[in-house]
Amino acid sequence: MSIKKEIELPEEILLSLRLDEDEVIKEMKRILAVKYFKERKLSIGQSAELAEMTEEDFIKYLESQNISIFNIDDLDELKKDLGNA
Repeated sequence: MSIKKEIELPEEILLSLRLDEDEVIKEMKRILAVKYFKERKLSIGQSAELAEMTEEDFIKYLESQNISIFNIDDLDELKKDLGNA
């Protein structure tokens, strides 16, 4: 199931960006997918779906943005996980 909403973009913004509306919407979806992934609100799979990408392509996109797919907030937790591997 999908929800469809309309947004208004000033034409002068599109002209300044030199992008068409489809490109802007595509980028908006990717930005939201990255934001929610980084905030741990969405998984890799959910984020990829939001970005309309495969998981592999989304991971590559994250890499191109210098964003790790690994959660390394707690060094002690990482050491424990590595010990359990």
